Amino acid sequence: MSTVRANLEKLPASVQLALGFGLVALAAFPFVGTDFYIQMVTRMMILAIFAMSLDLLQGVTGLVSLGHAAYFGLAGYALAFLMPQGEAASLWVTLPLAVLASGLAALVIGFFVVRTHGIYFIMVTMAFAQMVFFLFFDNKALGGSDGLYINFRPSATMMGHTLFDLDNKTTLYYFTLGALVLVYAFLRRLLWSPFGRALSGIRVNENRMRAMGFGTFGYKLSAFTLAGALAGLAGYLWGVQTGYINPELMGFHMSAHAIMMVILGGMGNFAGAAVGAFAFEYVLHALKDLPQIGSVNLGKHWQLWMGSFIVLVVIFAPRGLLGLVEKLTAKKDAS
Repeated sequence: MSTVRANLEKLPASVQLALGFGLVALAAFPFVGTDFYIQMVTRMMILAIFAMSLDLLQGVTGLVSLGHAAYFGLAGYALAFLMPQGEAASLWVTLPLAVLASGLAALVIGFFVVRTHGIYFIMVTMAFAQMVFFLFFDNKALGGSDGLYINFRPSATMMGHTLFDLDNKTTLYYFTLGALVLVYAFLRRLLWSPFGRALSGIRVNENRMRAMGFGTFGYKLSAFTLAGALAGLAGYLWGVQTGYINPELMGFHMSAHAIMMVILGGMGNFAGAAVGAFAFEYVLHALKDLPQIGSVNLGKHWQLWMGSFIVLVVIFAPRGLLGLVEKLTAKKDAS
């Protein structure tokens, strides 16, 4: 499976229609869902933002990062450190500062990382992420292995008036949905901008882009920084929802899950990453709830079933779930 063929940048009308129905369903879900499922779907939307941020690197630019979760976790820690002990901090202050912290970290790390290529890029991103992980894991002043609690949700107050209350689960749900839609619209516009086309050209043939006069290092560093900042947005929302942050959110497993989400949905179009995040989390919960048959607890071995599921998707739907939808609708139209 080549990197070029794996991408589905142009979304067919059938896929766009399905995504439109999905958005309508998300908007209407709080009217029919219980608090438990509202929180679950909120989590899925946060992970969809996280997966889209990685897709900017992996699907568009062709840079596979095994350390992307570092920026996700850093924003959550930034929120925890910015939140006072006895009162809620301002959303308008903590949100941009947390995203900025993740973006700056990505800029500094990316300055060294994007000079490498191929397997070396993958290994160096993982090495830097592990350094960040153990910085927080081994340092009691930063919360240590136990992590940190975020006692209050940020306050959305402006000029003495509270615009909305993030303590309300439904309000947080729609705030996250709004962030998801804005990030998707921004990234789709970016994909078809001159900057986005240059990133796609780097994915296809970086040497040719360099020969044409493009400063590929600057383009890759910009993409790396922007992806880190957007991962920070997802990490911030995670901290707001859960009220807790720990080093495991920066670990290798979190980065690997994001990669699987991108591959599962389909790379290079951002909608695939979002669909992959929803599908991954849904399948994950379904597999964990599998019953025990005789002496075998199927749910306990969910990693085995999840790995098998991902392998089957890669074999039979190399362009992800969105690519599979396109293929099926194309066959239907042809018949």
